Amino acid sequence: MRVTDNILRHVAIIMDGNNRWAKQRGMAGVSGHKVGVERIRDVMSACQDLGIEVLTVFAFSSENWRRPPVEVEALMSLFLLYLKNEAKALKKKGVALRVIGNRERFTPSIQKAIDDAEELTRGGKTTLVIAADYGGRWDIAQATKKVTQQVLNGQLALSDINENALHQHTCLADLPPLDLLIRTGGEIRISNFLLWQCAYAELFFSDKLWPDFDGEELKKAAMSFNDRQRRFGMTGDQIDAGALNA
Repeated sequence: MRVTDNILRHVAIIMDGNNRWAKQRGMAGVSGHKVGVERIRDVMSACQDLGIEVLTVFAFSSENWRRPPVEVEALMSLFLLYLKNEAKALKKKGVALRVIGNRERFTPSIQKAIDDAEELTRGGKTTLVIAADYGGRWDIAQATKKVTQQVLNGQLALSDINENALHQHTCLADLPPLDLLIRTGGEIRISNFLLWQCAYAELFFSDKLWPDFDGEELKKAAMSFNDRQRRFGMTGDQIDAGALNA
């Protein structure tokens, strides 16, 4: 394998397999999600060990509202508990918490807990992004609405709309570009997650169910990333010649 000088700054994870993990053990599905919360802590610590600046996790998709009401209610309760209990621990570790997604469908108590946790942890050197009621298509659509409004307000000419103009209104625009997207649970798809940001991200699929994916597994994914040559549309010879840094 070719060893590269890849710099891993931003990792995103689709945390799949919580329900299957619980069912294999004769437990309720929410039990898998509770253990999954512990894995976020493990993986966040591993990110800090590796010098990774941003970890983005897919906690609840726009489509997850379709799940059985009992499960949705349990997930919302777990989310609220996490926000209230984890913020102080994250602050001590120097981690800034951010939640991305459409917050309108969350209860007022969850919306307040999000605001409080983000405010308490503001300024951390490492960032944990939780995507909740998030979808990649929604992200692109809301960015498009904002650019369209700028045109209607006379702040932007139609001819000025380009990829960069749209990018500035996506949820993660102010953070380092996504380098590596990991999906656990053995599925090989990205499920409407960070569609815009995934354009040139490396992909890593793990058969491990999320509750079994710990810091060591993250480090294996990071090693795989480091063994790859990222070409961004260029040839391997161009990259070897330093064209990417020219």
